[in-house]
Amino acid sequence: MNKLEKYVKDHEEMCVKNDTIRSGLFEEYGVKKGLRDLNGQGVLTGLTNISSVKAFEEVDGQKVPCDGELLYRGYDVRELVRGGIGSRFIYEEGAYLLLFGELPTKEQLEEFKTIIYQCMTLPTNFTRDVIMKAPTADIMNSMTRSILTLASYDSRRDNLALDNVLRQCLQLIGIFPMLAAYGYHAYNHYENNGSMYIHRPKARYSLAENFLRMMRPDTEFTELEARVLDIALLLHMEHGGGNNSTFTMRVVTSSGSDTYSAIAAAMSSLKGPKHGGANLMVMNMIDDIKKHVRDYADKEEIAAYLDKILNKEAFDRKGLIYGMGHAVYSLSDPREQVFKKFVEQLAKDKGRDRDMLLYNNIEEIAPQLIAGERKIFKGVSPNVDFYSGFVYEMLDIPRVLYTPLFAIARIAGWGAHRLEELITDSKIIRPAYKSLVQKRPYVERDER
Repeated sequence: MNKLEKYVKDHEEMCVKNDTIRSGLFEEYGVKKGLRDLNGQGVLTGLTNISSVKAFEEVDGQKVPCDGELLYRGYDVRELVRGGIGSRFIYEEGAYLLLFGELPTKEQLEEFKTIIYQCMTLPTNFTRDVIMKAPTADIMNSMTRSILTLASYDSRRDNLALDNVLRQCLQLIGIFPMLAAYGYHAYNHYENNGSMYIHRPKARYSLAENFLRMMRPDTEFTELEARVLDIALLLHMEHGGGNNSTFTMRVVTSSGSDTYSAIAAAMSSLKGPKHGGANLMVMNMIDDIKKHVRDYADKEEIAAYLDKILNKEAFDRKGLIYGMGHAVYSLSDPREQVFKKFVEQLAKDKGRDRDMLLYNNIEEIAPQLIAGERKIFKGVSPNVDFYSGFVYEMLDIPRVLYTPLFAIARIAGWGAHRLEELITDSKIIRPAYKSLVQKRPYVERDER
């Protein structure tokens, strides 16, 4: 143990002693811990035209749980997905809708896709000098470092004029897949002794297609693979202004900071395991279940092990069945409902029917177990991240890229919220904290 480590160890208890706040005080002072009330409802802190998340409806004056609904600019995501079935990829259509507030015509969409492709370029030697310079398994940190460095290449980085901020947002939508893919290949080469592939994006490809192209050694992928990834990106691109990373984006934007700093702050928020890392926890839990459940068709065997997880006797002993429940949704997550059929198609194509059976059985059993063990105010249902990790695994995407994929999707939503914050309000976001500090008489140094 070096001097710094010893010093920290010796002073750790002082931090605990002076920074601990008794949980009961939050209720006593009416403080909404986590900006949520006792029922988990978020405190109203702003207004938005961008999206709407619905989990309850009012019946006879009572708030009643209902099937979840997610609207992008007023359009149901389930209808957006249905409208995209056929010859079109829909992430770009969703990004256009979020940024500009209207569904694009065929001509507008083609122009937008061309602009996004043109934005898929990095400054000269950026990949070598920045991304490859400090490879790490933490691709979110790698991307965040790259985002902040990109500010140095932008002579108008601090210009908050709408056209300039929109330019920056469009460029980052195009660049994000490159930062993630190249960051991974640098890490895989230098840390895992693997081969490095730096494939350029291809014109006329969708963002989902280009991500798979940049990830695959042979640049090849099937149409089904690209379409399922495209759907996943659309479903993750926006979820209201109250989620942690989007709220972070709006807080930093309200201070007058530049786009790169605001996006980097949102990235740091999304990286947290309580936010963007949910699908990783699902996958780790599934790995554990597979080790202890022999028959994926045996619901009793599955239920017995899930009960152990719920009672803190198995897996990480936190009593959570990951992928079940959501901070907002009650009876169902509309993203999970629309995504599942695509997951099933991919599982069949990949010969993963047995694994799909396990997921289906967990989805059926877990909510019943949770409802029997816990006091539930709003119902429990699987959320979209119950399946997203499984999809990424079937696409041979390494787990270190699961949260970066979330960021690749969400950058469109972040950009829309940054624009709305700049256009709508000039007031810095500054919530209040109830101070528990009591004045103390100063003690002279020699008398301490």
